[in-house]
Amino acid sequence: MIKFFKTIKYDIDNIVKNDPAARNGLEVLFLYPVVHAMIFYRITHALYKKNLFFLARLLSQFARFLTGIEIHPGAQIGKGFFIDHGMGVVIGETAEVGDNVTLYHGVTLGGTGKDTGKRHPTVGNNVIIGSGAKILGPILIGDNSKVGANSVVLKDVPENSTVVGIPGKVVKKKSNLVNMEKYEKTLNYNSVSS
Repeated sequence: MIKFFKTIKYDIDNIVKNDPAARNGLEVLFLYPVVHAMIFYRITHALYKKNLFFLARLLSQFARFLTGIEIHPGAQIGKGFFIDHGMGVVIGETAEVGDNVTLYHGVTLGGTGKDTGKRHPTVGNNVIIGSGAKILGPILIGDNSKVGANSVVLKDVPENSTVVGIPGKVVKKKSNLVNMEKYEKTLNYNSVSS
């Protein structure tokens, strides 16, 4: 139980540290839906691990109703997790999320419908995923990476990379641009041919 409260406190402190709109921990505790969603998630995940699947899912659906954030109780989420605004976020059953990860509204960590077993992404530590991004399938988003808004990522992303587009392509890796002109031409071609 002490670990539960320490983790929630770490989550709140991380939000205060990283969100310029957050004035203090009390405001975050009462007014940020991600905190409420994570409290429910931590409870439902414990129930899920005890094979109380129905009760875990029931509580997670209640949390979804309250917050607009859907986190399957089977997902594994580290500490310092922050969903800015939160509405419309979906995290699937076999998703794994590292420490100090930030998601923006409308992000999906989902499956493609083609896989069995591990069906959802693994997100490393210190990752930022922009609004509306869809990370699909049993892929890996490496530590310290960024995913641009509305990107659709279907392949692994190396550590320290930036990925954007539909389908997502790495445009920056370890501070070296990956032929940005070629990428922009591809984007222009795709928008013209659509």
